[in-house]
Amino acid sequence: MTAVALPARVVGFPFPFPHETYRYSTNVEPAGTRAVTAAGGWGEHPVDVDEYYRDELVERDRVLAADPSRFQALPHMDVAQWETMTTLMRMLADAHPDRFSLTRIGSEWHWRNGELGWEQSFVPGDPDTLPEPPLRYIGRQVQEDIVLLDQRQGALWGDAGLVTFAADWSLRFDVGMSFLQIHGPVPRVHEEGVIPRAQQFLMGLQAGQRYRRTNWTLTVDRRLDTATETYPDWGRDRRLLAEGPLADVGRRLHLRVEVQHLIRLGASNAILFLIRTHMLPLEDVALVPEWAQRLHDILVELPDDIADYKGITRTRGPGIDWLREYAGTHN
Repeated sequence: MTAVALPARVVGFPFPFPHETYRYSTNVEPAGTRAVTAAGGWGEHPVDVDEYYRDELVERDRVLAADPSRFQALPHMDVAQWETMTTLMRMLADAHPDRFSLTRIGSEWHWRNGELGWEQSFVPGDPDTLPEPPLRYIGRQVQEDIVLLDQRQGALWGDAGLVTFAADWSLRFDVGMSFLQIHGPVPRVHEEGVIPRAQQFLMGLQAGQRYRRTNWTLTVDRRLDTATETYPDWGRDRRLLAEGPLADVGRRLHLRVEVQHLIRLGASNAILFLIRTHMLPLEDVALVPEWAQRLHDILVELPDDIADYKGITRTRGPGIDWLREYAGTHN
């Protein structure tokens, strides 16, 4: 643990590099246990609420209003939508019973979101009892992006989701694709058989089983929505950062970490894929010297093809230089 007092955003940040060297792997582990880092820890609840809750949901609504296609659901995913909604409601109520509750009397359920001031009575399976599709309704109340994987024909298929904070990909493009097709652009993993093995692992999950993994990249200016559709809005930021003053990099360049949860649902047999995005500027990463050195080393050794896939070819150089100049890291 570090000796200095750290801001809460640093203490609870899911720093994604627990080992000294970087390897591209699925890094899957059982969910629900606290992961300890050099600054604190994270991970007790698959769905949590933090100080960014209201702001991120305002941003989600803004993105949905501008582009309703960020919500997608093929017709056969209705059962999975309803099950996802009640599952996430239970998770919120379990994690924060003072702010969320889900009760049932007969066939009618009642949901209370005290954080947003929402209350709703509904009957699962009856679309007339909700103001919008169930996946969209609950997706507007959690900070996670949501993808639902259907299992059929010996494969997984991305057949529904609500994704407003994608890291350079598009739900609208991917919906209806198989798991292998969705991961087609990922370098190295096909030669090493990582994706087929990951699919086999996921298809073997039993109802209620929960696993998690982390993924990471770099993002300029804490922009949550870096979907393919909005590339004209944010694509040039990487070039402008690289061309700008090095002193600005610590404030503007963020380590972006996705905490991804994979949960097998029971009634629908779908896999619920949750993606929670956390971001920390390099100047905050540098408050934990071990993190600064580790991130520096990862950026230096990262293979070029993976850097290109992650979209950090322009920004990792400035990140390395800033960490050396201002955070005291070294080769």
